[in-house]
Amino acid sequence: MTAPKYRELADMLVARFAHAPVGSSTPSERQLAEETGVSRMTARRAIDELVREGLLTREVGRGTFVARPAVSVPLQLTSFTEDMRARGYAPSSRLLHLGGIPATEQVAAVLRIPVGAEVVLLSRLRLADGMPMAIERSHLRADLFPGLDRYDFGSESLYRVLTEEYGVRFEAGEQVIRAGIVRDADADTLSIPHGDPVLELVRTSVSRGSVVEWTTSTYPASRFELSARIAPVTVQGSVPRSALRVRD
Repeated sequence: MTAPKYRELADMLVARFAHAPVGSSTPSERQLAEETGVSRMTARRAIDELVREGLLTREVGRGTFVARPAVSVPLQLTSFTEDMRARGYAPSSRLLHLGGIPATEQVAAVLRIPVGAEVVLLSRLRLADGMPMAIERSHLRADLFPGLDRYDFGSESLYRVLTEEYGVRFEAGEQVIRAGIVRDADADTLSIPHGDPVLELVRTSVSRGSVVEWTTSTYPASRFELSARIAPVTVQGSVPRSALRVRD
């Protein structure tokens, strides 16, 4: 079956812009129609498809540009470093904060410790190929991980340190995804406009039956998509459903 003309044009544009720098301008509908001999309606439909797929982005009053590719984040218990390397990016981190703080009611409830007990807060800007990708704030039980401040988490993997230096064996975890608006300070750190939407991934990790880590990662919504495998439920009479939960 022959593909529609707009799809053929869209595929041609994908190849044309495959190696173009992010932010490069693209031809207008009129220019594209004149170059390729298609109607302006077909040119518009092709551009619409690529905008929908996240390959191009429209800016009102300015034109259409090559978009920054979205990074697919799997819903599994892996580190940012592992995720980025698996996708061909060079991961790096910039340390924003590392030190002890008193546990708030929320932190204490998650880690199952008394309110006011000392926890370690590790905040980092995570980058891929030098581009800001996420702000990651990890709360860890200070009594289980003394001396964390002797490690350089600008280059060290937190999961490597916990598993190899402290003997942690991660058994399980839970990850909750929520949408939000970026905080002003985080917008500056992530180099995104104030008021932009973000995705927050809130993860708890369990070792030997105890919650040892609670991490909130803030991702620019325009740079990421989330992926999950959906398996059928085997209970008789049930229907397949995703493991993702929707907040009320």
